[in-house]
Amino acid sequence: MAIQARSVGTFPGTSIPSPTGGLPVEVTLIAQLGHGVGDQLHAGASARQRAHPAFVDALDEPSTRLGGSDFARGDATALYTFAVGAKGHPFHRHAGHRVFTAISGSGGAQLRFAAATPGELAEDPGCFGRRLHHVNIPPDCLFTVRFDGETWHQFAPLNAKSGHPALFAISCHTNELGGELSDTLRRQVLAGEASIPSLTETLPDAVVAWLAANPPSPEDVPTIALALDAAPGSLQSRLCRWARSTLGRLRGMLAACRRASGFLRETHGRMPVQAIETPADSLLRGQLETTYQHEDMVRIRLHAPALAKMGAPRLLAALLDGFLHNPPASVSRMMALRNALVRPLGLRTSPLGCPVSSLLSRHATDTFDGRFPVLAQSVQERHAQVILGADDKHLRFRSCVAVRVVDVAHIELSLGTRVHCRNLFGHVYIALIERVHRHHVSPAMLRMAAGHAFAETGMKRTALQIATSP
Repeated sequence: MAIQARSVGTFPGTSIPSPTGGLPVEVTLIAQLGHGVGDQLHAGASARQRAHPAFVDALDEPSTRLGGSDFARGDATALYTFAVGAKGHPFHRHAGHRVFTAISGSGGAQLRFAAATPGELAEDPGCFGRRLHHVNIPPDCLFTVRFDGETWHQFAPLNAKSGHPALFAISCHTNELGGELSDTLRRQVLAGEASIPSLTETLPDAVVAWLAANPPSPEDVPTIALALDAAPGSLQSRLCRWARSTLGRLRGMLAACRRASGFLRETHGRMPVQAIETPADSLLRGQLETTYQHEDMVRIRLHAPALAKMGAPRLLAALLDGFLHNPPASVSRMMALRNALVRPLGLRTSPLGCPVSSLLSRHATDTFDGRFPVLAQSVQERHAQVILGADDKHLRFRSCVAVRVVDVAHIELSLGTRVHCRNLFGHVYIALIERVHRHHVSPAMLRMAAGHAFAETGMKRTALQIATSP
């Protein structure tokens, strides 16, 4: 038996030509992972796979479909996970082309391939044994495999008695309709009901019987051993394999004892806030008319038909709730610092940013929606607005919070503020905070309040299309 070994400067890989004229089998080793990682990953990922709603356990190859095809949009691909345990799985083939990335167990994996047509096997079952090739994958390795539908294949642990799983893989079906499919199976694929077992064909009984009577000797099968850190068969390789096998059992058992879990954190991007001039019909126009030293107004414009149907008063109430219950953390920290600095001076303090701090007032003579203290209000079905504000030793401020239903599909939310300085300290104070108030405090407060308002009204952020046009 001829043995050849050589060193490569890149990913070790092999390409096995197809004697039937199909695509070659391509196997590439990508990375060597930590000791015992293969068994640990197999245990944890298999547990999550079992909990998936599309999980299927058949042919000793438990699997699940992560993403199906969308033929209406021209996408014929599908994405699956599958696992091969310590007993391996039977020889089989698929109708279409396959590409998968896998991690071997901590005892390594053996990939077995044979390209033979049904006609060849019917004529001579022994053809299967002569076409057989093995590829050995070291323990705890990341690798890729690519082959076509003519290729029979079987995956198993490198040592059948080791007790280690063979591999866990993510498989891409490049064309779910590829290959020769029966009419029934084609309809199943088009209906989005395909699975790995349904797309699998096992060896003909005659070939299975031949293999049982004539089991191929490993020494007689052309075998390619891939490795990264140590040459296959070397003392270093054997020691590494022993260490990985030992740690793999331990890490695999620990992973199996832990509850399989996952987490999802979702962010949707910030709503675009625009700085605008105060509208002619804003209540803010009548506040501090000729005596103000600062004015700003910001607006969020949304394409949200479901919200537009609810009417401006209801949306304004939700928006005011948002100011109370969902203030920006950065503004809250700035207010805490401001309160600590001005408290010795006897100035007014509040945990909320000044544009809406009067929402916490207990001495209001007027309320909106029966619960929000306001200085003035104008409430119509398509345009609702309120005036908030307070007077302090150094300044007076008035803020206008408004919701406008522009049409059946668009709404506008706005927050505007005017400030009148009562003395020199007031002028200095505004000069110090004017930029951060205009560019951060007001936009951040409106954005966070709007996010709270949508949640409270049952609107998912992902259902909204933000219109950035003025």
